[in-house]
Amino acid sequence: MLLFSLTISSQAQNEDSIVIRKIFDEALQNGKAYDHLKVLCKNIGHRLSGSPQAAEAVKWAEKAMADFGADTVFKKDVMVPHWDRGAKEKAEIFPSKSRNIIPLNVLALGGSVGTDKGPLLTQVIEVKSLASLDSIPAKDIKGKIVFLNEHMDAKYVNTFEAYDHAFMIRWACARKTAPLGAVAVIIRSVNPSLDDFPHTGVMSYADTIKKIPACAISTNDADKLSALLKKDPLLKIKLEMHCRMLPDAASHNVVGQLNGTALKDKYLVVGGHLDSWDTGEGAHDDGAGVVQSMEVLNLLKKAGVVPKHNIRAVAFMNEENGNRGGIEYAELAQKNNEKHIAAIESDAGGFTPRGFFIKGDSLQRNKILAWKPLFAPYFIHSFELEGGGVDIGPLRKKQNTFLMGLLPDTQRYFDIHHSPNDVFENINRRELELGAATMAAMIYLIDKYGLE
Repeated sequence: MLLFSLTISSQAQNEDSIVIRKIFDEALQNGKAYDHLKVLCKNIGHRLSGSPQAAEAVKWAEKAMADFGADTVFKKDVMVPHWDRGAKEKAEIFPSKSRNIIPLNVLALGGSVGTDKGPLLTQVIEVKSLASLDSIPAKDIKGKIVFLNEHMDAKYVNTFEAYDHAFMIRWACARKTAPLGAVAVIIRSVNPSLDDFPHTGVMSYADTIKKIPACAISTNDADKLSALLKKDPLLKIKLEMHCRMLPDAASHNVVGQLNGTALKDKYLVVGGHLDSWDTGEGAHDDGAGVVQSMEVLNLLKKAGVVPKHNIRAVAFMNEENGNRGGIEYAELAQKNNEKHIAAIESDAGGFTPRGFFIKGDSLQRNKILAWKPLFAPYFIHSFELEGGGVDIGPLRKKQNTFLMGLLPDTQRYFDIHHSPNDVFENINRRELELGAATMAAMIYLIDKYGLE
């Protein structure tokens, strides 16, 4: 009996290897993701929630889902925040001992208020970390711009481990500095490298605390400002920002589905978020994840896979500054009795795939780990890190859905993340298509064997 069982297992593994090989061959030889991403980035560009570009992206996604082979395509309504950057920000250094005005490269943080009463012109205090604010007397900060020059920790090989803390610097910078009397806050960009691109991203206010303007400075300019402050502590910065929050806007998640043949009340999901920050073109964050998820449908069909579960590719709206799309999707799934067994999100860039983040119980993890040999020929090896994705996270809260996040090589991601550098030219076709194939192979295995 044991010998028979091993023979069947070996035969099944060989069959699976053949199907997975077909998936990767199709992706590398005939993949559609790269060409579709070019249209999204170059014809539409950045896609901040509530913007006209986001509305155009929804129309694009509907058509693209059908082109990728979905059996059905539909939209789900969602109301989203609408923050507008306004005219380009301006920042300049005014030395106290000369008339040589020095420009600074800054970007308002997402959700920030502007300098509503005209430009600010005031002194600056440099603070080395968010935590050290607690030890600085309020009198030293009152009436000044706080320059929060905390570096993203470079020691982590997996750069997303450093991002957990760096995110909180950006998120809490205004909350922490306004009560001390700061009139604005400038943070060092969340980026471990040195370059001239400031990086935006969502920040937050508390209703009980005064709202002050918040922006990010490029890492090169952060070093320059720090050096100038050491020589001239009385220098001033002139800061002008025109951003504002508008009323919520109507938008949509876009869903493409391959219809299951046996388990028609159960769903497997792949997804990415359609919105992006209003800098660059949203190529890696997260146009790549959207087209990779769509490509999963195409690759499964081309490989001859007839799924048992319904398989959905979802282009979520509003991951960047609210996660309204992910929350609304999970609530509707619960309301409609759609049981979501597993969800995979691609939102870590379109770089070379290395494995998956995983969030599930030990039995589910062990089942995934048993499939590692099937991925070894494609250099997919990492299945140990905890995680999933912002958009699919609400599904776990509602239905205890098993979550996975595509894990690409992370070394270059934060050079691009939320910056003007996130453009189509920084996408590699083969890396992008390999990521789509990796997700399609995993969906194939989960659909065939389940996770019970």
